[in-house]
Amino acid sequence: MRRTTHAPGTVHRLTIDSKALAGNRLGDPTERLVDVYIPAGHTGEGLPLLVDLVGYTAGGPAHTAWKNFGENVPERLDRLIGDKKMPPVVVAFPDCFSRLGGNQYVNSPILGNYEDFLTAEMVPFVEQKFACGGSGKRGVFGKSSGGFGSLVHAMLHADFWSAAASHSGDAGFENLYIPEFPNSLRALAKSDNSIEIWMRAFEAKEKIDGKDTLLLMILAQAASFDPDPEPSTFLGLRLPVTLDTCELIEERWANWLKWDPARMVETHAKSIAKLKGFYFDCGTEDQYNILYGSRRIHRTLDQKGIAHRYEEFPDNHSSVDYRMDISLPFLAETLSR
Repeated sequence: MRRTTHAPGTVHRLTIDSKALAGNRLGDPTERLVDVYIPAGHTGEGLPLLVDLVGYTAGGPAHTAWKNFGENVPERLDRLIGDKKMPPVVVAFPDCFSRLGGNQYVNSPILGNYEDFLTAEMVPFVEQKFACGGSGKRGVFGKSSGGFGSLVHAMLHADFWSAAASHSGDAGFENLYIPEFPNSLRALAKSDNSIEIWMRAFEAKEKIDGKDTLLLMILAQAASFDPDPEPSTFLGLRLPVTLDTCELIEERWANWLKWDPARMVETHAKSIAKLKGFYFDCGTEDQYNILYGSRRIHRTLDQKGIAHRYEEFPDNHSSVDYRMDISLPFLAETLSR
């Protein structure tokens, strides 16, 4: 629902056939949609480029589609730019949906090499077509799994991105995932403790519910953080806990923890210091307990004297797109300097 009378920008729908995603074990298509927003009165030339990493179970085009009782992201941009709350920017919305319901925007032999897709393929493609972005003028933002992607890309690719923003990005894995493992095992137990049997039954369903997607989310994280290299393992999926007693398998859990931004920041804080701007936030009622990992990131950056902006707000993990009214102007202003 448009909340502004300013002229709307244009959303271009592009297609990329990715080499980085070729050979993924899920059999997901390598041809990917990318929607690109260009503000009214602009061609894109010379403008900063932002990349929107959506949360789990969504795809980039979901953020450009009609939205009930609110704005989609292009409409939000029309309002913020039209009201001069932020400078004009180009925004790319890549489709990174997968058979497992999404991904964490890192390289994985199961899901595909999404780090490479974003940095080596999608962004250069958009920049060349619209003459936007470029060194010093690229930013990444997202919420939940997309927020995780933004956090990790800020730490691993500060030579590529110049600013990043994360809303409720996955952090503090002990508090986030360990509470979900018992529920996952109870669901698998109904399928003879077989991920393959469960997945095939799930994919044959005419209707799915939240319990299905919670287990699917855990499997998507397993594919991102601890893929099984054994070819005979169904889709390379394995859990970091014993199936009968739900005890952590230390070696596998350690692989998950290597990707926890609350831990990664301890060794990658200097990368964040290279950014022009770094913003992240989290709701004080976050039902996945991400607040505590977010506070750890904030504390570590403070201790190391690294400039950043961290905010907490009185809400939970769901339906917090309104926080983009803060992050989008922050990124646009940072990259326009």
